[in-house]
Amino acid sequence: MAVSVTLPALGESVTEGTVTRWLKAEGERVEADEPLLEVSTDKVDTEIPAPAAGVLASIKVAEDETVEVGAELAIIDDGSGAPAAESAPAQAEAPAEAPAQPEPAAAPAQEAPQQEAPAAPAGGAEGTDVVLPALGESVTEGTVTRWLKEVGEEVAEDEPLLEVSTDKVDTEIPAPTAGTLLEILVGEDETAEVGAKLAVIGQKGAAPAAAPAAPAPAQEAPKQEAPKQEAPAPQAPSAPAPQQVTTPAPDPAPAAPAPAPAPAAAPVTPAAGEADAAYVTPLVRKLAQENGVNLATVKGTGVGGRIRKQDVIAAADAAKQAAPAAAAPAAASKAPAIEASPLRGQTVKMPRMRKVIGDNMMKALHGQAQLTSVVEVDITKIMRMRAKAKDAFAQREGVKLSPMPFFVKAAVQALKAHPVVNARINEDEGTITYFDTENVGIAVDAEKGLMTPVIKGAGDLNIAGIARKTAELAGKVRTNKISPDDMSGATFTISNTGSRGALFDTVIVPPNQVGILGIGATVKRPVVVDHPELGETIAVRHMTYLALSYDHRLVDGADAARYLTTVKQILEAGEFETEIGL
Repeated sequence: MAVSVTLPALGESVTEGTVTRWLKAEGERVEADEPLLEVSTDKVDTEIPAPAAGVLASIKVAEDETVEVGAELAIIDDGSGAPAAESAPAQAEAPAEAPAQPEPAAAPAQEAPQQEAPAAPAGGAEGTDVVLPALGESVTEGTVTRWLKEVGEEVAEDEPLLEVSTDKVDTEIPAPTAGTLLEILVGEDETAEVGAKLAVIGQKGAAPAAAPAAPAPAQEAPKQEAPKQEAPAPQAPSAPAPQQVTTPAPDPAPAAPAPAPAPAAAPVTPAAGEADAAYVTPLVRKLAQENGVNLATVKGTGVGGRIRKQDVIAAADAAKQAAPAAAAPAAASKAPAIEASPLRGQTVKMPRMRKVIGDNMMKALHGQAQLTSVVEVDITKIMRMRAKAKDAFAQREGVKLSPMPFFVKAAVQALKAHPVVNARINEDEGTITYFDTENVGIAVDAEKGLMTPVIKGAGDLNIAGIARKTAELAGKVRTNKISPDDMSGATFTISNTGSRGALFDTVIVPPNQVGILGIGATVKRPVVVDHPELGETIAVRHMTYLALSYDHRLVDGADAARYLTTVKQILEAGEFETEIGL
């Protein structure tokens, strides 16, 4: 049964969305409510879950395409696996014919490896094939980077079975069914085409398919005495030929019982592989770049000296262990280590979120007469108060007490006294709306770009309520669970530009608002203080800058100064003891 995946309504005013990324490829299995794709609108980026479990049969809308709400995005079928069942007999016929061909002794060295694969099916390795699924529209092959299970181990349905790397993505391939891993047909660091058979899974408790493979090569032993290179795999159970022990000496000793060498057959094959050490899989290259490992200095343990994932991890661990010894002489300078960004020298496509932010900022700058006023505020009392109350506050309220809620509280209290800063110009109507509620947008620095979720009714909340709501919205942004409703309805915005060390910033007023408050970094510095008993004296104080950007079409410089002065007075008075439990 086919299930249609459609673009849902993503907000009251959202009529269309752009597919930014498919999280599943055609042919992959998805579970109900599992994230299927990412969609971007002019308000929010969000994930669209799968409406039902099954196999992603068809993708109707490609990445970077824009469609209207209700449009069909993809088709999910029930994933019954009928095509896999039909292909099983066809593949069983090929092994049946293969054993007849090794009888001519023309090329025994080349025939032996080909007989190992068919031996298992002939010996009863019947089960479900694990094939390489389609991993993207233009992806035709993939490299097996790691098997997560070994022959003979049991696997559950949809349990990760192996890791595959392509030129576009690194991903895990799940087991199509539950059972025992009977046979691995493609070794690590080997490349296979899409649709190729990677392994066989049989009934739970079944013997590994590699076990019956030993007797088949035993019959070929008299014909293969000359080529010693192929001796380790087929002739391990054959004791009568003493000359063959010279090359594979470590293998025959533990492999005296016939069943024992079967699991060892798969790992032995890479040892006979021929070198292509220059090739490094995308997964290994990416891992090396993330860990700062120079691949030229890594000795590979894979086929022909090829560098594997484990080699990079070992090199990274060794570098970390050596780092403390080198850190001692470097401690004197304390200069931060600055690494070059991988973006240097690249030309990349502009992300949709970045484009939306840019369009909104240009619209705001071109449509408003913007100006910025700055005041300096002494928040020493607030910082001392916070230090006393933060531990008890965190235990009581369940969130950390940062300085941010104090600034929000002071800002919304001042908005009630200065509504000209909490207003909107209705250009089409030639009117001004002065809001009777304070819906404050909080700028959050997210991985995809700046986002501004809204604290609705912030003027009615206390310090604890503001802290909880701020933490909740910031968490939604960083986990990509923010909704369009969380992003709409702001009447005023606050941006904590000082969280990254900036003293102050000339922030841009968002569209449909007339003011935004920027909070600078809090720093300790000597300040002249007028003490009632000591007179003018110099003391170390916690100081910060507040910058108000405003639309000069409605807000005059005097209005901005009066608003900032009120915020300054509230913060420096610091009368928040009751709200934070002191």
